[in-house]
Amino acid sequence: MDHETVRTFIDSAWETSILPALEEYIAIPALSPDFDREWAAHGHIDRAMDLIAGWCGDQGIEGLVMEVVRIPGRTPLLYMELPGPPQATTLLYGHMDKQPEMTGWREDLGPWKPVREGDRLYGRGGADDGYAAFAAVTALRALREQGVAHGRCVILIEASEESGSVDLPAYIELLAERIGTPGLVVCLDSGAGTYDRFWTTNSLRGVVAGVLTVEVLTEGVHSGSASGIVPSSFRIARTLLSRLENEETGEVLLRELHVEIPPDRRREAEATVRALGEAVVHDFPFLEGTRAMGEDLTELTLNQTWRPTLSVVGAGGFPPVETAGNVLRPFTKLKLSIRTPPGVDTASATRRVKQVLEENPPYGARVGFESEQSGDGWAAPATAPWLQASLDRASRDAFGQPSAAMGEGGSIPFMSMLGRRFPAAQFVITGILGPQSNAHGPNEFLHIPMAKGVTACTARVLADFHGTMAG
Repeated sequence: MDHETVRTFIDSAWETSILPALEEYIAIPALSPDFDREWAAHGHIDRAMDLIAGWCGDQGIEGLVMEVVRIPGRTPLLYMELPGPPQATTLLYGHMDKQPEMTGWREDLGPWKPVREGDRLYGRGGADDGYAAFAAVTALRALREQGVAHGRCVILIEASEESGSVDLPAYIELLAERIGTPGLVVCLDSGAGTYDRFWTTNSLRGVVAGVLTVEVLTEGVHSGSASGIVPSSFRIARTLLSRLENEETGEVLLRELHVEIPPDRRREAEATVRALGEAVVHDFPFLEGTRAMGEDLTELTLNQTWRPTLSVVGAGGFPPVETAGNVLRPFTKLKLSIRTPPGVDTASATRRVKQVLEENPPYGARVGFESEQSGDGWAAPATAPWLQASLDRASRDAFGQPSAAMGEGGSIPFMSMLGRRFPAAQFVITGILGPQSNAHGPNEFLHIPMAKGVTACTARVLADFHGTMAG
């Protein structure tokens, strides 16, 4: 495999074909089902899926089998298969559903407005994770153009990942025989510590998400009359959160949500800090004067990857500040997102969180916690020597530096599912969500050189996997 030829081919494909298609994709508000309950009626997910499938089908890859699979009542899934030696089967994964708009976009940008500025393509979903299908197919095209052998490849592009991959298990069962038993799994939906090398992910946190509701009145009443007699629903909610979290340190208090951090994962965190340095903290858009939750960069990295954390990501029952009257509100709703380390059973954790929040409510208030989604974390198996050599060679070819690995604080529910289903497989969890790319937030962007490099690295790993199995 001639690296320069591959890079030239991939650069051309991105500039002339992929980026124009991604701009069309970004313009489609293909919100994940959690954020658009009427997604089927609105048709945006179907339109985006048809765009991606149409592009893939137009690439002229001989032997490529492609089908948009549909189970009634569920989001669609794009299934692609390219024949090759079955003992070298690779499963490549991505998704194409999107997070909601979020506020705070730059005045000249917007979630459904693709804008290219230099090396960046702004807009919702390009990097998370619309690029995945384009990169996977282009990596295979690059090998075919050179006549480089590869194993059998299966590509899955789902449409419910941002909702916890709620529809994916049904498709995995439906397509189990067609998928077979992969020896290598490549996921293109993760992050990168920098844009100057090929990064892989060695752990992912799980998530427990739900809505806490506190009700005290049947209707709002004048705060001057009620305060001091009627307890504030917000104060009660704040008290209940203190059962989960130390509000001064951010430490999650429930032991069931913690694991013993393995020594090798601590060493990996130390290696990540050596690679990233102060960027561990400085890559976040802190307001001037705001500090991180500690000074020890290794401990901060472990907080982000191997310790549970609580975030309040939404609220209900509050009128806008501009129109809020002097009224004691009847209820407060808080949407909670609790990240859990690998090894925590999130189904059990969800039950425990619900119990702790609902038992003995202050003042007899009506309290409920309704789970919205949960998904277990994941820790990578030991990397085979051939794969580590391949990752380093791929990264040197594409970026001039060896590869690096890091834990991620986010979740990819598919990984824990696949880890249980294919325990003997090797995993390459990678992606292009690097510094400031801001997935899920305002001003999300795709870093174009990084996306090209990851495409080239994927091609190299696929070729090396075939060579290893053939040897």
